[in-house]
Amino acid sequence: MSEGIDGVTQRVMKDIFNLSGPLHLTTLDWKNADHRRSVAACLVHGVYVLERDRQKNRQGPHALASPWWNFFHFQLNKKLVDVVDSSIFGVIYEFKPPSSGCMHLIQDAPKYVIAFRGTIMKRDSGWQDLRLDLHFIRNWLHRTSRFEIAMGAVQNVVARCGDLNIWIAGHSLGSAIGMLAGKSMARTGVFLEAFLFNPPFFSLTHLPFLNEIIRNEKVKHMLRIVRSLVTARLAVVMKGHNQRPRSDDPFIALAAWVPSLFVHPADHICSAYINYFEHRKYMEDIGAEAIERLATQNSLPNLCLKAVGRESDDPLHLLPSASLTVNPSRAVDFQQAHGIHKWRDFKQVHGIHQWWSPDLHLHLQSKLYQYS
Repeated sequence: MSEGIDGVTQRVMKDIFNLSGPLHLTTLDWKNADHRRSVAACLVHGVYVLERDRQKNRQGPHALASPWWNFFHFQLNKKLVDVVDSSIFGVIYEFKPPSSGCMHLIQDAPKYVIAFRGTIMKRDSGWQDLRLDLHFIRNWLHRTSRFEIAMGAVQNVVARCGDLNIWIAGHSLGSAIGMLAGKSMARTGVFLEAFLFNPPFFSLTHLPFLNEIIRNEKVKHMLRIVRSLVTARLAVVMKGHNQRPRSDDPFIALAAWVPSLFVHPADHICSAYINYFEHRKYMEDIGAEAIERLATQNSLPNLCLKAVGRESDDPLHLLPSASLTVNPSRAVDFQQAHGIHKWRDFKQVHGIHQWWSPDLHLHLQSKLYQYS
């Protein structure tokens, strides 16, 4: 009984800004990458808390959500509500700085932020969230009503205000929605700044547990090279590609969009992005750039499905460019040393809270992958 109460207490504490928020950010420098990341993460968490306020009927002085955006001088412009279960899955925030603010401190601030939460495993939202998780795995997320609402919100904000200083932010399932919206806008020539925390990556050829089964790095590299060779060859057979990409290729059209991805190497939901981009660099270093250039535009499982006459949409993780930030915290060493994967540890490495820790910048490893 006491453990249950402690667990509930901890969850409530994480929703209280004065106990869990980045109170050290009293003065924001909008050119500072750490500040921008922290604010984006807090705005996403605000969506989580807003939905939990709704589910727990926390109203008036008992509601906990508003400090997560008010602290940074944002206002709630619009709630994005799922038509299936009436849950709040996103928020459009509008930046409203104090009139006394110095222009040189706020000129790089976003005008609007469209933020999306991830899965909440509660009765009022869990079933629909899990259904959307399955749609993501099947590459059907773009066919859902939730994505249509999200996409409409992004398009409306851009139509009203232009595409400058408009952010997309999301966590987990919300990152998948944000990434899909960002890719859709980029294909029209609109490149929105995106902060995608623990974005899910699902591919049968990138399953994380394979890294644990196969410990030898040389064997891993050989398997990845073979995968790239097979993927590139099958793409040539199926699509008639040559070695040189066409300028009108949809994948090439995304190259100028550089979303910011934030991943944890011990989080099996998003960690495959690390190998996805590192392998591309490795292939370039060994002189196999032309092969990988073709392989990275295609998914081997999807090509196999198409080879047997089954249509399949390209998976979300196929990205030309990205700014990849990795948080190699102590949880990684702990799990490797003890060989455990507890729910508590998963929540730590997959959670949104890790991304605004005061000393996080001392550990983060960031790298730009620009497709050209």
